[in-house]
Amino acid sequence: MKAISTFHRQLRAAAGAVAIAAAILLPVAAEAGQTLDKIKERGLIKVGVGTTPGFFTPDSNGRWQGFFIDFGRALAVTVFNDPDKVEFTNSSPQQRLPALQAGEFDILLSGVTETVTRAFKLGFHFGPVVFYDGQGLLVRKDLGITKGEDLDGATIGVQSGTTGELNIADFFRKTGKKFTPVTIEETSEFTKALDTGRVDALTQDSTDLAAKRTQLKKPDDYILLPERLSKEPLAPAVRAGDDQWLEIVNWTVYATIQAEEFGITKDNVDTFLTSDDPAIKRFLGVDTSLGEAIGLDPKFAYNIVKAVGNYGEIFERNVGKDTPLNFARGYNQLWTKGGLIYSPPFR
Repeated sequence: MKAISTFHRQLRAAAGAVAIAAAILLPVAAEAGQTLDKIKERGLIKVGVGTTPGFFTPDSNGRWQGFFIDFGRALAVTVFNDPDKVEFTNSSPQQRLPALQAGEFDILLSGVTETVTRAFKLGFHFGPVVFYDGQGLLVRKDLGITKGEDLDGATIGVQSGTTGELNIADFFRKTGKKFTPVTIEETSEFTKALDTGRVDALTQDSTDLAAKRTQLKKPDDYILLPERLSKEPLAPAVRAGDDQWLEIVNWTVYATIQAEEFGITKDNVDTFLTSDDPAIKRFLGVDTSLGEAIGLDPKFAYNIVKAVGNYGEIFERNVGKDTPLNFARGYNQLWTKGGLIYSPPFR
């Protein structure tokens, strides 16, 4: 009985491996998915993005830069081994999902929050969460506080008509503290309220607050507290029904995460090519068996790291502590360091 069970487990594992192989290898597979076929035919990937500095914005030369942009370039490396085989187009929050469904984009890397309604009712699938966002608190540094409940008795600016009003009320209700809400309708008035001392703190999605911090007269006088009052998992979105394309997206993201976990960076990746660690040899394609089994270029992970770096490098380069946004890693730290960023095994 034990032998039969073992056989069945092995059979299921083999079947799973074959399914995965069929799903992800598409750059060279004749039976590639519909999305990949179109991408290969046109010679580039179409990506829908937003316009938040640090996450997606064109520079002075018109070249797109940012956290999500780098994942688009990594995807182009996986498919074409060329980070420039990608076209970024700004799309508003109202237009981006309909445009993806209509086939205007192959993928959205525009900070879309993964929700059950979008998955089941609207027909989208999501890749790995690449940024854990949530409602945050931006406060004056001279208040000397490190967490939200220290704002007992503070005045807090919140945008009217948003879930932020409910979230901040719930937060203070749970902590048993008091605060005075100051509802602000115009987004442009948010930073002015903090600059003039009308409010002690602002609350909004942390990515928005980080961008607003750069617009204050003295950004260094303010800090974004590390805690989050709501869950906003931002992930790549694709049309449902093309599993092969989804798996390409998945393992492209995972490659950046696994590289950071191994300590492999854009600058030192070549030194790891002589590593004796079998897991690293498989990951970088020195041992070609994994890549050959799944049908991808055995060096696709190496190529990604060489071109755009690992997850931590992408984070720090675009939104980290040495950037104007000055984001702490927080939940976006590797799982090995107490965060939520995790890659399945490359084997």
